Amino acid sequence: MIQDLHSHTYYSFCGKDSPEAIVEAAIDGGIELFGICDHNHGIGFGRKDAFKAPPEVIPNEYSPVSLRRYYDHIALVKEKYADRIRVLCGIEITAHLNIPKIALPADADVSFFDYCMIENPDEDPYRYFRRMAEQNIFWEMNVSYDSIHKYREHPYMLAFFQNPEQQAIVRESGVRLSVGFDGHRVEDYLPTRIADACRRISEMGIKLAFED
Repeated sequence: MIQDLHSHTYYSFCGKDSPEAIVEAAIDGGIELFGICDHNHGIGFGRKDAFKAPPEVIPNEYSPVSLRRYYDHIALVKEKYADRIRVLCGIEITAHLNIPKIALPADADVSFFDYCMIENPDEDPYRYFRRMAEQNIFWEMNVSYDSIHKYREHPYMLAFFQNPEQQAIVRESGVRLSVGFDGHRVEDYLPTRIADACRRISEMGIKLAFED
């Protein structure tokens, strides 16, 4: 399975393109499973200035209308392209500890999303991944290489593909991996990086997220 579960649209504000545009780029690139997971400060607050504004300016709560508007749009995209690609609707939680209002508010209902992405795990690797596997949580290999990220590659991703011991920990824990380009511009999209990462993970004997 060739899957890309990390892409952004204009709903994230840092993204540029419509959901339809990025789905069509994924189809053209041979992607089989495509996940759109815009940033929570974009789809939850629905305001570009919410990302850096202090709590007294932007309330620490989501707009249910904004969340539903986003979800409903992606649902229409799913239906429109259902005969050409499988589309999932996710949400990416920006978990910076120094911006507590950006974390998921306790009363926010995101149960209707297909999946959630969250940043920055910090624990013993095997124990952490084992608990992830038990709770059906996957770990992403972010293979971004684009202008938004200044063509920098994630060191953790490069290290994983070069380290058999890390690969063994993941394989033995039973946790699944996902692959994401973290795309923000259609013109930067490199689906061949996605396909190569998916192939390499499968050859390791590790299952991909949402794979049968």
